[in-house]
Amino acid sequence: MDFDFTEDQVSLRDAVQRWVDKGFSFERRHQIAKAGGATRAVYGELAELGLTGLVLPEAHGGMGFGPVEAMVVAEELGRGLVNAPFAQGALVAPALLSAASAALQAQWLPKMADASALVVLAHQERGARYRLSHVATTAKAAGNGWVLNGSKHVVPAGDEADAFVVPARLSGATDDEAGIGLFLVERGAARVRGYTTQDGARAADVVLADAPAALIAQDGFVHLERAADIALAAGCAEAVGLMDRLVAVTVEYMNTRKQFGTTLASFQALRHRIADVKMQLELGRSMSYYATLKLGEPPAQRRRAISQARVQLGNSMRFVGQQCIQLHGGIGVTDEYIASHYFKRLTVLEMGFGDTLHHLGEVSRRMQDTAGVFA
Repeated sequence: MDFDFTEDQVSLRDAVQRWVDKGFSFERRHQIAKAGGATRAVYGELAELGLTGLVLPEAHGGMGFGPVEAMVVAEELGRGLVNAPFAQGALVAPALLSAASAALQAQWLPKMADASALVVLAHQERGARYRLSHVATTAKAAGNGWVLNGSKHVVPAGDEADAFVVPARLSGATDDEAGIGLFLVERGAARVRGYTTQDGARAADVVLADAPAALIAQDGFVHLERAADIALAAGCAEAVGLMDRLVAVTVEYMNTRKQFGTTLASFQALRHRIADVKMQLELGRSMSYYATLKLGEPPAQRRRAISQARVQLGNSMRFVGQQCIQLHGGIGVTDEYIASHYFKRLTVLEMGFGDTLHHLGEVSRRMQDTAGVFA
């Protein structure tokens, strides 16, 4: 199998890398985080590169690219520690709105492509424990439209978004996969409470009280699962970029920091540790590629592959982050030093759409028919 990137994909990577090097230094990132983490202006700069319309159809002002191009961009943004809601606004929301009517797509997709509108998924509820089917928010018909009642929590960039894609229950029990619809709710129809997350980004709690909504799809769960897998694959790619840069920063530090009159890189025990770190990085990179390439598979195979990739990435993120911080010593945990911010972002990323233990359970549940020595 050929894993070489095409010329267009290499050019896309180079363009993002040039923007990061020129326009998004660590100092800028640090200032944004200290000021509260608002990144709508940064998201607008991504739009100037065409990234907010990366996967949107050309008919709606997008570039019409696919999962591999999204992976390339996410990895470079991770390497640059860019705290903007790229995956949420440019990958997840378009995937969900692809199930909407032509009129609703025509209303929102062009605005999403040029970043004049930011739409994010608001799905997490208390007690869900990463289960996408746990939906207590209700939807009921009202005249020619719908109204929603419920609350969603830890919505990425929620207080900066213009609208939310909200799963709400049309019928059935709280944890049933059937009976979940997808709705678009404009921000003005909801009560939004924003706050800063541990990695310096923004999130919000969203309360819906008879909030008017537009129906996207009544068979919402299948689209929600696909969007979650897209988010997980993008998170894997971002994690690879984060780890790649954190390892480079650590190696540079080991080659310059002296202890007992010699550089840290000269100690054999530390060289062995950094070798283990690089092994975990490459394992994570290969599984990130695997996750992206499996996005086009049927749901059962796709979900299992994404969870398998996510288990490896979770282990790699934790190992690489912890080892690199330890190899730095005390400076590694200071707010003024770049390594601590990579570690915080990796820690937050490891919790998105299910932590490592959750996905290990998902892999186990989906392998019961084939598990064993003779499988």
